[in-house]
Amino acid sequence: MHRFDHYLVFMLLALGGGLLIGLMTPSGEWYASLAKPWFTPPSWLFGPAWTILYFLIGIAGARTFELSRNSPVMIIWIAQLVLNFAWSPAFFGLQLPALGLVIIIALLVLILVFIGLSWRRDRLASVLFVPYGLWVAYATVLNAAVVALN
Repeated sequence: MHRFDHYLVFMLLALGGGLLIGLMTPSGEWYASLAKPWFTPPSWLFGPAWTILYFLIGIAGARTFELSRNSPVMIIWIAQLVLNFAWSPAFFGLQLPALGLVIIIALLVLILVFIGLSWRRDRLASVLFVPYGLWVAYATVLNAAVVALN
């Protein structure tokens, strides 16, 4: 497999998986009926934000795969994607914001671990995860607020 192929596969995995999960677990009336904090972003923002983030996640994954495919960093990358994809079904599908909170806290920890472990080995992959970490930190606070308000 060529380098371009790695990037294509990882971006399709991240973007395609995120799109599929999003289509399978729409927010719907249940979410609309919840009390939400004042800092809840408009619904239209989530699609573009996650598209950009999944693109960055895919690039970081391809870079990590090329440099150290059997390393703990690659395992962390895979684990964070699994948790990322698990959040929407827990929060929206099962309508369990508290379970979503547990998942997103674990996700944030893995993102921070990935950033830390990647820093020396591949600084670009590490930096590509920073916007993702910031967004997930914000989403964690938002998720916690939804739990507290409901």
